[in-house]
Amino acid sequence: MNDRPAPPAGLLIVTVDRLPAWILPAFGCTWASTPNLDGLAGRGLVLDRVIAGGDDPHDTLAALAGRGPEDHAAWPLLEAAAARGWSPAVVTDDESFAARLPAGVATRSVPAAAVPQIAASADETNLGRLAAAAAALAAGNAHRLIWLHAASLGSAWDAPEEFRSTYLDPDDPPPPPGAAVPQVRVTAATDPDLVAVLRQVFAGQVTLLDHCLGRLVDAVRADRPDAAWTMLVAGVRGMPLGLHGVIGPLPLAPFGELVQMPAVFVDHHERMAAQRYGGLVTPADLGTTLVELVGGTRTGGDDPRHGRSLVPLLDEWRLSPRDRVLAVTNHGVALATTAWHLVLPTVAADKPVLYAKPDDYFEACDVADRGSGVAEELAAVAALAVSDRRTAWTTPLSAQALSGM
Repeated sequence: MNDRPAPPAGLLIVTVDRLPAWILPAFGCTWASTPNLDGLAGRGLVLDRVIAGGDDPHDTLAALAGRGPEDHAAWPLLEAAAARGWSPAVVTDDESFAARLPAGVATRSVPAAAVPQIAASADETNLGRLAAAAAALAAGNAHRLIWLHAASLGSAWDAPEEFRSTYLDPDDPPPPPGAAVPQVRVTAATDPDLVAVLRQVFAGQVTLLDHCLGRLVDAVRADRPDAAWTMLVAGVRGMPLGLHGVIGPLPLAPFGELVQMPAVFVDHHERMAAQRYGGLVTPADLGTTLVELVGGTRTGGDDPRHGRSLVPLLDEWRLSPRDRVLAVTNHGVALATTAWHLVLPTVAADKPVLYAKPDDYFEACDVADRGSGVAEELAAVAALAVSDRRTAWTTPLSAQALSGM
C-alpha cells in the first residue's frame, strides 16, 4: 500500500537576489517589518543556515531547480512540473535568467529599470510591476507552478517615501537622494550615521518586497481557496550592508552576509509548520526536495555536492545532517560547519578568518588566532576546493572542526 502523502496542488516559488537573511524578522531582526513573510514562516519551516555554493545567482537558481553540479542544461523541477501537466510559468525582472530557461516554459519578462528617483507608489516600483505580472498570471489559473524571480534589489532602491520613512528617525541625517543602489567602501573615516541610514533605506525596500509578496500570495489563494500549494521563499545571495567593509554590490569574499540565504518553506500538508531547522542546507537540497514533491521520486546520490531531500525532515522530523558546505567565489572560499564559518580570501596576504556559529551571527569576532588548530584544518580543506572540489567536500574533519567540541 502506498501511504506517501499526496503531491501539492501547485507550487509557488519566490526567489530574490540580494536579499540577506539577517535583515528579516523571521531570522532574528527586531526592527524591520515583513508581516507577510512572517505569516508564511508561521505556517512553514524556517531554514536558518542555507549556504549558497557561491555568488553566481544563476548557479544558485539552477540548483534550486534541481540541477546537479555537473549538469549544464537540465531543469529537473520544471521538467517534473511539465510532466505532471502543470504548465510551469516564470515571471522575472532578470532577462539573463529568462534567456536560460528551457523551451516550453511560459516566461514573462518584466525588465527592471535603474530608475533615478524613488517611486510615487508601490505599483510603480520594479518589484510592484513584477508582482503585478505574477499575480495576473496566477489569476488566470492556467499554471500550477509559478516562479517569481526578482533581481532588482541590486539595481534600484525605489521604494516610495512611505516605506523608507518607517525606519528613519527625525534626528537621523537624510538618506542620499534618488534610487541608486549605493556602492560604499566602509573605512574608519566613514560616517557611521551613513551606514545606519543606508541600512534603513534598504529595510524600506525589503518592506516593499514583503508588500509585493503578500499581493502575490493573496492572488494564488484567491483563485484556489481549497487547493493546498507548497511555497518556497528564498534569497539567492546577500546584499553587503557594511558588516565586512562594503555596502552595495561590490566584490566581497564569501562571508555569511553574502552567501547565507534566507529560506522559508511552506509544506502543502503543513508538516513542520512553525518550526526551525538549524542544520546546514544548500540550494541543491531545496531543489531536490521540490523535485521529489512534484515528481514523486527521490533524486541525488552519494556525492555530497548533490542535493539531499528534506522530505524526511517533513515526514519524520529528523534528517541526517550535512557536516559542511563549501562556497567558492572569485574572491575567496568559505567552509561552513555546524560550529564554524571560515573564510579564506583569495588575496595571498590575507589570513583566513574564523567565526563561531551560531553565536557570532553577524561575524563580528574573528577567532582564528584563538582557534588556530581549527582555522588551519578548515583552511587547508577550503583551499582544496579551488582545484579539487569533490575532495574538499569529502576530506574527513575532526570533531572540533565539525562541532566545536
